[in-house]
Amino acid sequence: QVQLVESGGGSVQAGGSLTLSCVYTGDSLCMSWFRQAPGKEREGVAAIYTAKGVTVYSDSVKGRFNISRDNAKNTLFLQMNILKPEDTAIYNCAATSSHFCGLQTAFYQYWGQGTQVTVSS
Repeated sequence: QVQLVESGGGSVQAGGSLTLSCVYTGDSLCMSWFRQAPGKEREGVAAIYTAKGVTVYSDSVKGRFNISRDNAKNTLFLQMNILKPEDTAIYNCAATSSHFCGLQTAFYQYWGQGTQVTVSS
């Protein structure tokens, strides 16, 4: 069983930065960040295959966001730079014990409660 608790959301102006954190318990092979804006489907933005440190990003955040994991602190991070109003959403971290690691919602069994990120223009 994996438990996830996010923090670090908030309000920021366009062009600014935020770092999200997700403290986890239990083991997983892959962890990721998803987001969901009002009226839109949940979107995978970044994932990390923990065994090899391989990462994948959606095209919408590539070059601006960075996913990382600190195993000593049991914490997953999402560093978000050059934020845009379209990044406004509720951000969730997710984890899976499966070897299938990517940005598809169906891969993940465990979800955090979410943290709100609001970017103003």
